[in-house]
Amino acid sequence: MSYEFDLFVIGAGSGGVRAARFAAGFGAKVAVAESRYLGGTCVNVGCVPKKLLVYGAHFAEDFEQASGFGWTLGESSFDWATLIANKDREINRLNGIYRNLLVNSGVTLIEGHARITGPNEVEVNGQRHSAKHILIATGGWPQIPEIAGREHAISSNEAFFLKALPKRVLVVGGGYIAVEFAGIFHGLGAQTSLLYRGDMFLRGFDGAVRKHLHEELTKRGMDIQFNADIARIDKQADGSLKATLKDGRELEADCIFYATGRRPMLDNLGLEATGVKLDKRGFVEVDDLYQTAEPSILAIGDVIGRVQLTPVALAEGMAVARRLFKPEQYRAVDYAMIPTAVFSLPNIGTVGLSEEQAVEDGHAVQVFESSFRPMKLTLTDCQERTFMKLVVDANTDKVLGCHMVGPEAGEIVQGLAIALKAGATKQHFDETIGVHPTAAEEFVTMRTPVKR
Repeated sequence: MSYEFDLFVIGAGSGGVRAARFAAGFGAKVAVAESRYLGGTCVNVGCVPKKLLVYGAHFAEDFEQASGFGWTLGESSFDWATLIANKDREINRLNGIYRNLLVNSGVTLIEGHARITGPNEVEVNGQRHSAKHILIATGGWPQIPEIAGREHAISSNEAFFLKALPKRVLVVGGGYIAVEFAGIFHGLGAQTSLLYRGDMFLRGFDGAVRKHLHEELTKRGMDIQFNADIARIDKQADGSLKATLKDGRELEADCIFYATGRRPMLDNLGLEATGVKLDKRGFVEVDDLYQTAEPSILAIGDVIGRVQLTPVALAEGMAVARRLFKPEQYRAVDYAMIPTAVFSLPNIGTVGLSEEQAVEDGHAVQVFESSFRPMKLTLTDCQERTFMKLVVDANTDKVLGCHMVGPEAGEIVQGLAIALKAGATKQHFDETIGVHPTAAEEFVTMRTPVKR
């Protein structure tokens, strides 16, 4: 049977665009349908604009520290509208780049909502298209719990487009998005409280990392409340919001921001017309080749709920394109040793196993830790400390995990991720000469294991 397209991709986010571009480069006839914005969550309402806001929030500290180096600054002020306008301009530029990447690759871009009407058929804007393969790359969407007054709360989608910086913000959640936005609002001058229903935020990260970040955020004056959850939200006569907590306390704010998880974006996708199945969490179920229960339909990225990171979606998109249209180049995605960063203030960078995971996996563990005040701060009054940690298998000397909290943690850990991916041992770290004077050299000078 002949089809209009070899591959029809639904979603022009990171994974979908990568799969489409490379499939077209391999000679396939490819279409991409997108109903919102080119570049997906990451470019528009995710990692890119968030990092720009994090940069903006950090300047308050830079101004404070400058005096220690002889700089005398006038009174500083911050204008939210300027930051958002400049952010919007940059995102529009990136949208254009994504458009050019697709079009110049020979991909047919169809702007509109795509609905699957059969195993090999997709309808967009009232027109039906046939395809040998359909790739679902629709990503995720933030979700706010079903509580009374939830319509008064915002998610990360809306936070990037606020008309003004709220004076008082409640950030609800304990994951990296909640921690990052709490740092952004706090750094830009808003009175910020972070509420999390659990005992400690950043579940899944190394315990010592979580503890250190909590100490640093508290030092900076951020209000952090654990075992706290909102029962209802009420809008007051003056436009402010009142949050009633489950323990009966009441908190007032001008903005309540929820970062309590994301769901797969499957709205009106038409999966009922196919054999595609969902897993227990509601994500699209795929095998190791990203194949769904419907042989002609594949899925990648956040919508399959594996590792929800942009570079992972890119790798999955590449794998699909190669397997389908250039099988001699196919390589499976390796989900081990994936580095990641949390752009809290200070940053977290991490790769490999946490101490807790390593112990749970049965390793005999040696732990090396260092906490120090960075050289840059020695001429200032700032008491922030950087934290570094290596988790090592005591029997093989292999470094199982590497963790850091401090300035440029993501930049430093990226390089170390290559070492861990290559199977580096603690001896390799010990025999590597450090770059002096840097914070990074601390990773190759930790000699004495921590006693637990």
